[in-house]
Amino acid sequence: MSSSLSGNLLEHRRKHASLEMDDSSAQTAHLMNQSSFSLDDAVPETSKDDAASKGFFELPEQDRKNFLLLVLLYFLQGIPMGLAGGSVPFLLKNYLSYGQIGIYSLASYPYSLKLLWSPIVDAIWSTRVGRRKSWILPIQTLSGFGMIWLGSKAESMMVKAGEGDGSGVWGFTGWWFALVAMCATQDIAVDGWALTLISPGNLSYASTAQTVGLTAGHFLSYTVFLALNSKDFANKYFRSQPQEVGLMTLGGYLTFWGWFYLLVTMGLALLKKEDRTREREGVWKVYKIMGSIVKLKNIQTLIVIHLIAKIGFQANDAITNLKLLEKGFSQEDMALTVLIDFPFEISLGYYAGKWSEQYTPMRVWSWAFMGRLGAAALAQFVVAIFPKEGTTNWYLVLVIFEHVYSTFMNTVMFVAVSAFHAKISDPAIGGTYMTLLATWVHRPLM
Repeated sequence: MSSSLSGNLLEHRRKHASLEMDDSSAQTAHLMNQSSFSLDDAVPETSKDDAASKGFFELPEQDRKNFLLLVLLYFLQGIPMGLAGGSVPFLLKNYLSYGQIGIYSLASYPYSLKLLWSPIVDAIWSTRVGRRKSWILPIQTLSGFGMIWLGSKAESMMVKAGEGDGSGVWGFTGWWFALVAMCATQDIAVDGWALTLISPGNLSYASTAQTVGLTAGHFLSYTVFLALNSKDFANKYFRSQPQEVGLMTLGGYLTFWGWFYLLVTMGLALLKKEDRTREREGVWKVYKIMGSIVKLKNIQTLIVIHLIAKIGFQANDAITNLKLLEKGFSQEDMALTVLIDFPFEISLGYYAGKWSEQYTPMRVWSWAFMGRLGAAALAQFVVAIFPKEGTTNWYLVLVIFEHVYSTFMNTVMFVAVSAFHAKISDPAIGGTYMTLLATWVHRPLM
């Protein structure tokens, strides 16, 4: 089934260059409009090894540079997202009720709704600046200044949000809503750019860059930041004299990364030249193309698969850690498990990209899907055999193994399906196409 679906969608992409290129002359014009088009280069030799997976250092130099650029851009997205979706709700527990924290959760909605404005990102841009840089540069600039401003106000805003009737939570939520909306818009542009930054034969590395970058940024802003923000952690491991504050504050963290955003944006503007293209679709036309894509039978099949695929392990992913803590597994041991889990998630993302190129993405996804169901069963077993005497060394090792195994399968599934999306998406509307498909990956049927 997966090979048939993949073949049909790839055929649709070839037919789709703009959904209206019905003759060879139109397709020729489409290619010649790209600034990278040239007849001066020698015809590359074909090799039997072309279809084989390539390691990072076997990639062309330009692909390696562009891969690292994508990792950096996705990493920047992960910084505010890790704060907005992880650290800030945790810190708000000291100031707000659970109902008020529920109001704050609205701040994460733009990432779920970005499909609504993705055609605008694909259709409106400056030929002088570049199709994707036209959005990435101003959005990152605004994000940088926004983080610097929040850095000077965030902690006092959290205090004020909980005062009186709690109405201040709406203003606090609004600022984070705006920051997440900018990250979501940047994600649309970066996803579309990834389709042209990496050569077609190595597109699976685009999904690897996304996994590595977003995971690292989110981990740094969630797990690492909360550890450094904790006075207990700082007093235990870094200080001889206890103090009432951690090593890092929310304001200082936001300010640092705000300036880092601006520095990267300046470097991107001056040092990276985007491949120019003269092809352009109108906003309404991109919306119509998006509608026609959704009507395709194979796309509808793919959406249904994405919607129901997580039923077998969604509950397990959500409550396994909570059940372990409920039974007596300590928060310190849980933190250790997460820290050990992180390097595996990063490294496995790299290998998942290689495997997706070697065995085809949906075949790898299907293998990992079965493995993830097995991971869910293993997690239930681990919770069920919690020792009566509390956490022992062998049980801690078993929990770590279960987490690493589950992370392995989760990462392979995500990288594989993202690589598949990259292969079937049309670069002409790449941001919209990638966002459309990715939206359903993160929308499990509840």
